[in-house]
Amino acid sequence: MTLDWMLECSYCDRTTAPAGLNDVCPDCGQPWLVRYERRWPSSVRSMIAARTWSMWRYREMMPLASGESPVSLGEGGTPLLRVDRLAAAVGMDEILVKDESVNPTGSFKARGLSAAVTRAAAAGAGALTVPTAGNAGVALSAYGQRAGIAVDVFAPETTPPRLIEQMRVFGAEVHLLGGHIGDCGRAARAHAERVGAFDVSTLREPYRIEGKKTLGLEVAEQLGWELPDVCIYPTGGGTGLIGMWIAFRGLLESGWVRGRIPRLYSVQSSGCAPVVAAFESGADAIEPWPDPWTLASGLRVPAPLGGRLILRALRETGGAAIAVTDAELGAGERAIARTEGIDAAPEGGAALAALESLVRRGDIRRDERVVLFNTGAGWLYRP
Repeated sequence: MTLDWMLECSYCDRTTAPAGLNDVCPDCGQPWLVRYERRWPSSVRSMIAARTWSMWRYREMMPLASGESPVSLGEGGTPLLRVDRLAAAVGMDEILVKDESVNPTGSFKARGLSAAVTRAAAAGAGALTVPTAGNAGVALSAYGQRAGIAVDVFAPETTPPRLIEQMRVFGAEVHLLGGHIGDCGRAARAHAERVGAFDVSTLREPYRIEGKKTLGLEVAEQLGWELPDVCIYPTGGGTGLIGMWIAFRGLLESGWVRGRIPRLYSVQSSGCAPVVAAFESGADAIEPWPDPWTLASGLRVPAPLGGRLILRALRETGGAAIAVTDAELGAGERAIARTEGIDAAPEGGAALAALESLVRRGDIRRDERVVLFNTGAGWLYRP
């Protein structure tokens, strides 16, 4: 099978062919990114409109060979909902919520794991493993079953019980550990080395970010091939934010949209805010956050591997990183549900809380078009 893309290191610019199962760059330990040999011609944009609403409608811009079928459960194609009552309450003219809770496994993680498992299965992976705060483990468990590949998940003991139950429903072997996701990452890598499983941790393989890229492609298409002014994204590992940044750049470079890349804002909890600390200090790399804790388990990532890329995306787009308290994100979660009927995860509540803060301090104008990302279903977090 001929693949028309290369892998390029995000830090040292080393390139390699996408042969077999690809881990991080062997020279510097930083993530690989996909670099396509093909361009995005305008003819493809007209073809997309007739296709099924899933993320694979953008197959020409995805790591998929001609004629190849992805490992899919119908992920993507999620609604972009105008929320006028919330907008009025915040003092904005227009707010939209990209609601990822309706994905097959209840969160945006379905996008990345569909792409990752597609490539891992094609490369002959016999077993898969991942550390997780919850939603990634659910998604890998489902897509592993879809591909017929065994899955081992390593999760903190504090992971919401419903998420653990869902992993087991899909047949994964679940290992619960003390500590945080960084500890689980070390255990997952040790397991991978011991049994020969492939580790699909965030940015330790190059394709989860390609699935997340479709968030940006969908937002642009749903807005009539226009870009919003601002995107506010709850950030743990950061693949969604990086993926959208890559997608928006690709759309502009291909002439599919005009204007400028939206300002990207990374939202974290004050109990685990390594991106915020690095952004505010002017650093170009992220230091691990000590003793991370937040009720938003997806934000409990003390040392995201893609930290350099996150910071670059924020700075290049004129955005910023902001922390909110657990009380504020909880209030945001309730407001989204009770004002608009959207069952947001705590991370989605964090995005609304961040918007309120950014409006108060004058970083976002009333007349700007803002997209908030609700990354998962609220019910998965409840007992």
